[in-house]
Amino acid sequence: MVLIDLDATGTATTTVTIALSDAPETIRAREAAGGVRWIWNDTRAWYAGLLSAGVRVARAWDLRLVHALLRDAAAVIDDHGLRAARAWDAALPDTLVVDTLFDLAEAASGPPDTAEAALEEYRRQRDVIDGSATPAALRLLAAAESAGALIAEELHAAGLPWSVDAHGALLERELGERRGQALPARIEEAAARVRAALGDPAASLDSQPRLLRSLHRAGLFVESTSRWELAEHDHPVVAPLVAYKKLMRLYTANGWSWMSEWVRDGRFRPVYVPAGVVTGRWASSGGGALQIPRQLRVAVRADPGWTLLTADVAQLEPRVLAAMSRDTALADAARGRDLYSGVVEAGAVATRAEAKIAMLGAMYGATTGESGRLLPRLRRTFPRAMALVDHAARVGEDGGVVSTWLGRTSPGPGEAWRAVQSRAGDAEASGIDETRARRSARDRGRFTRNFVVQGTAAEWALAWLADLRGRLAALEPVDAADAAPRSGPVFGRRPHLAFYLHDEIIVHTPSVHAEAVATAVRESAAAAGTLLFGSFPLDFPLDLRIGDTAEKG
Repeated sequence: MVLIDLDATGTATTTVTIALSDAPETIRAREAAGGVRWIWNDTRAWYAGLLSAGVRVARAWDLRLVHALLRDAAAVIDDHGLRAARAWDAALPDTLVVDTLFDLAEAASGPPDTAEAALEEYRRQRDVIDGSATPAALRLLAAAESAGALIAEELHAAGLPWSVDAHGALLERELGERRGQALPARIEEAAARVRAALGDPAASLDSQPRLLRSLHRAGLFVESTSRWELAEHDHPVVAPLVAYKKLMRLYTANGWSWMSEWVRDGRFRPVYVPAGVVTGRWASSGGGALQIPRQLRVAVRADPGWTLLTADVAQLEPRVLAAMSRDTALADAARGRDLYSGVVEAGAVATRAEAKIAMLGAMYGATTGESGRLLPRLRRTFPRAMALVDHAARVGEDGGVVSTWLGRTSPGPGEAWRAVQSRAGDAEASGIDETRARRSARDRGRFTRNFVVQGTAAEWALAWLADLRGRLAALEPVDAADAAPRSGPVFGRRPHLAFYLHDEIIVHTPSVHAEAVATAVRESAAAAGTLLFGSFPLDFPLDLRIGDTAEKG
């Protein structure tokens, strides 16, 4: 492994060669000296090995993630060089750069030209940000995205404490005993009740087309088997079918096979994908971390001598909308209380249920029906907030792109979308062409309307996670006798993030640090708001719980 020290201009000053096997200790030593930012091609390629060797890094810059951000950012003025560097759309292998304040060091297990390519890309990214229309915002977004990549690997390495016994007991209670390859008894019984209600002993319940045909023959004319659509009908098959689908979902999504694959050594270790959604939200490529059902949270159990702190943000997206739009009336409705109740008190609508329907409709583009009826009231009471999302929708309908608070930019419309709009403008266009164009324009408007809010909420969440991560690392580790070794060599003796889902976190902490962690969680939420939105008067209240399990009341 080659270390190349550079000065502030990017000129090489010294070169040192070390064995790749010595990398963890070399990195550990540089971390101990402080003031280090590691710049590497891909956090996923480097960090897992360091964590398994007991090495945590404080700061990083992920060239692959930042390249994707800057390549598509509307605030970037000159992106020709960035777009031409197509190799970084799929990161180069095993390339590591270290930035010690203004001193760079580079390490690569690949050939020298790979090392130089990484340095060239970093310089290119730095120049592009400096020359952009919003350098401070893009710099913050790049740092937050890179911090998120570190956190994703740490979440996988530490894992979420999981009780196989509690999970197994839940499965037996809900489904019955495991029966090898055969379905559990309660699922079979539920299936029999569905078939009896259909009057069809051979009905296929796990094939959507066949099941729909059976439902239609039984006089239940539905277009899908979603729980919400079924609930609108009064038919003897509805209740047993909903019950069957619930049991089957538990069995297939989080049953014994899932537990065998994803829970190891008392930890659930899903694979997180930072920015896996175009808005910047995370996704999961394994384990279904973003789909843990409420009933399964009983299996999330702290280790002996440790506890779990669960925190989620109340109405994150509408609060973010208030801050983005600088709508002080909406901020006043949210401050220190339930935002939807505040909307009622502001006189916009009559009930909390109406407030929720209207606000979600404004952010997600449900502008017809009950939501459409209520939206004019929101526009009168909160004009700045509604103007922001309405403008974003118009831009999308016109084929434009929108950006989040820090500068993540929505993808443009595809060629198929443009072709639909173009056909509608032809002299020979039919009424069907025009209807299709209006519908596709509205669909895109709904997407851009939500993109700016959901994407900015994801940025706030990253800032919250990154700040909290630093605060947790500053707490004193517990003695070895009180450790939780299954959390790994880095996190076995100190509080650590164990789970993240959009606006919710779970921290696994030694019980002795529980109150300090609670304070850190609250303070980091406040710090994230200040970092993004400055002194705008808005708070981000948390529903915070401390206990041995992650069950919600």
